[in-house]
Amino acid sequence: MIWAKEETLSRQELQELQLTRLKTTLKRVYEKVPAYRKKMDEAGVTCDDIKSLDDLPKLPFTVKRDMRDNYPFGMFTVPKKDLVRIHASSGTTGKPTVVGYTRNDMAMWTECVSRIACMGGATAEDVAQISFGYGMFTGALGLHYGLENIGASVIPVSSGNTQKQIMYMQDFGTTLLVATPSYALHIAEVARDMGLDPAKDLNVKKGLFGGEGMTEPMRNEMHRLWGKDFIATQNYGMSELIGPGVSGECLELCGMHINEDHFIPEIINPETGEVLPPGEKGELVITCITKEALPLIRYRTGDISRLFYEPCKCGRTTVRMENLSGRSDDMLIIRGVNVFPSQIEEVLLKIEEIGPHYEIVVDRVNYLDTMEIRVELADETLLDSYAMLGELEKRIKSNLRTVLGLDAVIKLVAPRSLRRFEGKARRVTDLRK
Repeated sequence: MIWAKEETLSRQELQELQLTRLKTTLKRVYEKVPAYRKKMDEAGVTCDDIKSLDDLPKLPFTVKRDMRDNYPFGMFTVPKKDLVRIHASSGTTGKPTVVGYTRNDMAMWTECVSRIACMGGATAEDVAQISFGYGMFTGALGLHYGLENIGASVIPVSSGNTQKQIMYMQDFGTTLLVATPSYALHIAEVARDMGLDPAKDLNVKKGLFGGEGMTEPMRNEMHRLWGKDFIATQNYGMSELIGPGVSGECLELCGMHINEDHFIPEIINPETGEVLPPGEKGELVITCITKEALPLIRYRTGDISRLFYEPCKCGRTTVRMENLSGRSDDMLIIRGVNVFPSQIEEVLLKIEEIGPHYEIVVDRVNYLDTMEIRVELADETLLDSYAMLGELEKRIKSNLRTVLGLDAVIKLVAPRSLRRFEGKARRVTDLRK
C-alpha cells in the first residue's frame, strides 16, 4: 500500500517542491540561527545564491559537533516555548545532541513514519509490538505514533524482559515486531529455549527493523528463525534528522525509499566532500526542508550508502538509498586496510555452523594491529570435536581473508555465551583507544 501521493510524484514535480521548500528553510535558518549565519558568511554564500538544486553544494556542511557546540538549543529556529517534544542522545562521547519538535514537526514525523510502515507491509489490521526502548531515544515513540496513525494496535512494551515479550506475543496476538535486528533474533532464540517455534507458535509475520543495519545474511537468519514467509524490512533515520521516518524498504527489498518531499539526499566523498554521481558509494548527506524547530542543512550522517533514482516496481518514484554498508566513523583501519564490521558480518552469517552473534576485538601488540573475532557456535556438540573446530576455524579465517585481505584470529565460543543487546548491538571493542 502507498500511503501518500507525494511518494509517486514525477522527478520534476519532486525537484520543484524541494527547491521551494529549500529556499524557505534556508532563509529561516540564516535569520534565526547565528551558527548557520556564521557558516554561510564564512563560505561566502547567501540565500539568493541558491537558484536551483544544483547550487546545494555551495552550502557548508553541518556536523554533529555543531550541535554539541551550540548545546542545548543554539541550532533551533523557534523559541523553547514552541517545542512540544524534546529528545536527546545519550551523550556518551560528550555533550548530548538535543533535538526538538513543534506541533507541526510532530505531525510531519508521524506522516513520514506512517509511509515507511506501509512500505514494510504494516496495515490497520496489525497488532504491533514495539520492543525499542522508550525514553529519549526517538525510535520507539516515532514508530508508535506512525503505526497508531495507520490504525494498527500498538503494544508499547519497550525493550528487555524477553520472556514477558514472548508472553505478550502469545496472549495479545502480536503480528508485527518493531526492534533492532539483533534483538529480534535474540527474542527468537529465547522463544526456542522456552520450547516454542516462533514460526509456528507465534503469530508474528512482519518486522520493521531499525536502530542498526541489517545485512542480507541477517535477513536470511530472520527467515530461518521466524519463518520463510516472515516479512523483514528495515528503515532508516537518526534523531538529528527527525528520528525514524527518513526512509524505509518496500516489499520489493531493493533499497530504502527516501521521503524526498521532506529530505534532500546527497552522496559525497567522505574525505574530500565532493558530491558523487548517482550510483556511486559514499557518505550520505541529508538536508531537512520541512522541519520547523531543527532544520539541518547538508547534515553529514556518517553512513555509507548510494542512491538509485530509477522508479521502483512498487510504484513509488522517490529515490532509494542502498542498505547501509557501514559508517565512515566506525570503519576500522587494521594494518592499513579499511574494514567495516558489516563486511565481517556478511561473511559470518553465510556459515551455517555458527550463530548470528559475534564480537570484534581490535588491539595493538608490539606496535602491530591485531583483530580477534569471537563467534558463537550454533551447535554445542561441535565443542567435542577438535578436528571439526579446527576445520571450521580455518574456513572462517579463509573466507574473511578473501573479503578483507587480511588475517584475523578466530575464537569459537559456546552458544549463548556472548553478550546480548536489547537496543543497538555493540559489536566492536577497540582496545587501541
